[in-house]
Amino acid sequence: MGTASDERRVLDSIPTQLHIGGEWVDGRHGETICVEDPATEEPLVDVASGDQDDALAALDAACAAQSQFAAMAPMARGEILRKAYEAMKERAEDLALLMTLEMGKPLDEARTEITYAADFLRYYAAEASRISGHYGASVSGTGRVLVMQQPVGPAILITPWNFPMAMGTRKVGPAIAAGCTMIWKPAAQTPLCALALTQIFEQAGLPPGVLNLVLAKSAGATMEPVILDGRARKLSFTGSTAVGRTLIAQAASNVLNVSMELGGNAPFLVFDDADLDTAVEGALLAKMRNIGQACVAANRFYVAEPMVEQFTTMLAARMRGLRLGRGTDVDVDVGPLIDDSQQRKVNDLVGDAVAKGGEAIVGGKIPDGRGYFFEPTVLANVPEHARLLKEEIFGPVAPISSFTSEEEAIAAANDTEFGLVAYVFTKDMTRAMRVCEHLQTGMVGLNQGVVSNVAAPFGGVKQSGLGREGGRWGIEEFLEPKYVAMNV
Repeated sequence: MGTASDERRVLDSIPTQLHIGGEWVDGRHGETICVEDPATEEPLVDVASGDQDDALAALDAACAAQSQFAAMAPMARGEILRKAYEAMKERAEDLALLMTLEMGKPLDEARTEITYAADFLRYYAAEASRISGHYGASVSGTGRVLVMQQPVGPAILITPWNFPMAMGTRKVGPAIAAGCTMIWKPAAQTPLCALALTQIFEQAGLPPGVLNLVLAKSAGATMEPVILDGRARKLSFTGSTAVGRTLIAQAASNVLNVSMELGGNAPFLVFDDADLDTAVEGALLAKMRNIGQACVAANRFYVAEPMVEQFTTMLAARMRGLRLGRGTDVDVDVGPLIDDSQQRKVNDLVGDAVAKGGEAIVGGKIPDGRGYFFEPTVLANVPEHARLLKEEIFGPVAPISSFTSEEEAIAAANDTEFGLVAYVFTKDMTRAMRVCEHLQTGMVGLNQGVVSNVAAPFGGVKQSGLGREGGRWGIEEFLEPKYVAMNV
């Protein structure tokens, strides 16, 4: 638990300016962003807000540093990542408190994210020295094929507010390992974690101009000129599908290499032979991680007809026992949503489902008092035409429906434009493999409610995105193969 003095000390330790070309600078027009505590609606600190001129200056710095950074020894790049990892571990408690203050998640969850975020740096510290190519005989036998892997070039990184540290390290880590310079634009709601991470990299010895941090109230107006400029060669974005479509269109004008980790609408399937205790525990993890504000959060629960009543009763009992509160308080399980806009959205989706025949077994309301809270909610008998079965909820709401056959469950799960992740609970491994193969998603949680893993490929299909982050797949997103034909 952080005391008021701890909170002030941590806030005062973080820079509040943009970081461009190795220098901490104010925005050129002097604007600021007020960072708010979503649990109290009180201001925490003001930070600099840049505009397109600042973003273009960051691009200038990234382009100027690219050649020299690409030539840096891979082991030296890895050593910087290793030092940053060690610094994150040393400062874990302060970084977790900082995250809870600006984003709202309970401290225990924030600590878990710091560990997860730091592990990306440890993983890519080793990957930097493993970048390799190919050398072999051509199919005719009269020549040789040489393939080398080179940095794609200056990269634009745009990250969301829901996992402000992990989404940063998941992009910055492989970019550094690959030898790419960056312009990083984090979400306006959570700039403090990005500022802290940039400070850590600076202290770890990252050369000036490699990581340029641009904070801005308006992401679109600030970053569009950088995307359209043509000098950046990579765009990596995590956020909504709607924004992703816009960015892909902008990137198309210069044929930028793009990676898109977009929205989700994750189905959670419970078959009639599943272990109910395991399924309910998995449901809590898949639904309530980060207050439900995760692209991998279970969004739709489909339970076999013979099990649906008991599953609903058990999940409702667990959800009813969760304690709402400020994430810094003792024994808090569920923090606030990020802002009033997200709170209104969740409330509207629940209201729509109830108006169309759904039943709120637990929760379903905005509690009295300050802060952007929403009660942990279980909805039963949710009709097919309810909006929250089609839209990403991004809140602590579990809508439950039933199915009568495996084919019906798979059809319902795939009935969405999204395809990020699905969850499957069954003891029958033959069925498990069959269902996993038929689900139109990039990831599947089989008898478990968490899929995130630093060494695994994270990403989706359909309108959930392009490319993968994590593992060797993550660094490949920042590398380009170059083929050299040799007449040997």
